[in-house]
Amino acid sequence: MKAQQVKEAADFIRQRALGEPAVGIVLGSGLGALAETVENPVRIPYAEIPHFPVSSVAGHAGVMHLGRLGGQAVAVMQGRIHHYEGFSGNELVFPVRVLHELGIGYLVLSNSAGGINPAFEPGDLMVVTDHINFMGFNPLLGVDSGFGPRFPDLSAVYPAELRRIARATADRQGVSLREGVYLAVSGPSYETPAEIRLFRQWGADAVGMSTVPEAIAAAQLGLPVLCISCITNKAAGLQEQPLSHQEVLDISTAVSQNFIQLLLEIVECLP
Repeated sequence: MKAQQVKEAADFIRQRALGEPAVGIVLGSGLGALAETVENPVRIPYAEIPHFPVSSVAGHAGVMHLGRLGGQAVAVMQGRIHHYEGFSGNELVFPVRVLHELGIGYLVLSNSAGGINPAFEPGDLMVVTDHINFMGFNPLLGVDSGFGPRFPDLSAVYPAELRRIARATADRQGVSLREGVYLAVSGPSYETPAEIRLFRQWGADAVGMSTVPEAIAAAQLGLPVLCISCITNKAAGLQEQPLSHQEVLDISTAVSQNFIQLLLEIVECLP
C-alpha cells in the first residue's frame, strides 16, 4: 500500500472522529469485547474506510472504535486480517500505518495463541518479550515503502518499560501474567507435534498466526509495542484432543473479562 492510500484512509477516519488517538489497540480472535468498553465511541466498519482490508475470519468483527479508554484517546481495531486469508505483507501492515498516520504514540497488540511452554495452561495471559518470524515472509519486502528505515532494528520491538507496566498492573489486579517469546506461522493449518518440538528448542513459548507483521511495521515506524497473548490451548502434541478454532474462541471469550480489566489499567498507566 502506498503512502497516499494510508493518508486517504486516515483522512477519512479523521472526518468521522474528532481528536487524535494516543494509543492504537488491535484485538485478536475472541478478544473483541474490549472494544465495547470504549467511551463515547465512533464506530467505523473497515469496509467503509478507503483501501482498508477486511477480515473474513470468525471472531474478527472488522470495526474500528474511536473514543476514550482508561482515560486515553484510543483507536481500537476489533479484529485483524491474516496472511492465510490471502493478504500480502503490505496489506497486513496497512492498518498499523494508518494508526500511525492518525497520531498514535503506542501500539497495543493482542492475539490468541497456542501454549508451547509446558508450564502454560489454557486461559493464561502472556506478555510478549520477543518474537520469532516463521511466517516465510517479511511485510517490508518489495520496493522501499518510505515509511521508515529500509533496514529497521528489531532488537527492542517490545520495550522493557511497557512490559514492566503490564507486570505491575497484573500484580495489582492479582492476575497471573506469563512472559515469553511468540512465534508466528502463516497458517491456516495448525502446527504438527514435530514442529512444536522444534519451536520449543528455538525458545518459543507460544505460537500463533498473526501479530509479527504488525510489530515489524510498528518498529519501522518507531512505535513502541506492547503485546499480550491469550493462551487458548496447548499446542499440538501437548494435549489429547484435536485443535480447533472454536476452542480458541471459547477460551478467549472465557478469559476476556480478565483481559479487559488488565488492558484498561495498562492503557491508563501509559505515559
